[in-house]
Amino acid sequence: MADFRILSCLLLFILASCSGSSPHKRRSGSTASHPIATPVPSSGDFHHCLGDLNKEGVHYQLVPDRTFDNGCSIYHAVTMTSAQVPITHLGPLQCPAAENLAYWIDDAVLKSAKVWLGSPVIKVETFGSYSCRTRNSRAGAKISEHGRANAVDISAFDLADGRRITVKEGWRHGDRHTKDFLRSVFHAACRRFSVVISPDGDEYHQDHIHMDLGQSQYCH
Repeated sequence: MADFRILSCLLLFILASCSGSSPHKRRSGSTASHPIATPVPSSGDFHHCLGDLNKEGVHYQLVPDRTFDNGCSIYHAVTMTSAQVPITHLGPLQCPAAENLAYWIDDAVLKSAKVWLGSPVIKVETFGSYSCRTRNSRAGAKISEHGRANAVDISAFDLADGRRITVKEGWRHGDRHTKDFLRSVFHAACRRFSVVISPDGDEYHQDHIHMDLGQSQYCH
């Protein structure tokens, strides 16, 4: 009987050791095989994200998944047409990026406009989202987050009183309230997106604010 108990304990120990180590090995292998790829949300995460968009009252269309030979891809993406207010020129956008864009418009853009500009925003203009190209369209550079439908470029805001606030003119040449508004929404974007680049960032972003959910961390 004692020998049987000893053998049983050894068997339980071996099984516990195997079950405890196996998941860690799978995670390590998965990470090593795709060290620089932007994570794609699972199907469960995607459906949860769509539910959040519905709760926010976002108008969107589903976009079929596609992979291209040059490294570009579109996975679990939507095309948004409005999030509280209309959004122009927006193409496919991965659902988490679309969700953060919707929250940013609701929490930052609409509220900041009332504080700094005294008139509500009625439309957000963009230069688009998906574009199969390298970073800043430079030869030999890595694929841009735009090439993964994981980035959006904000160009202007239309107000109810008829004014149009553009990033190109307003960032450096606008009045004090316009500059305060643009910097307020910029800093709010940095709290929701991984990379946010303003006209202060570099020569490639003089007329828009770039926002993406890639793996890098940058706000300038």
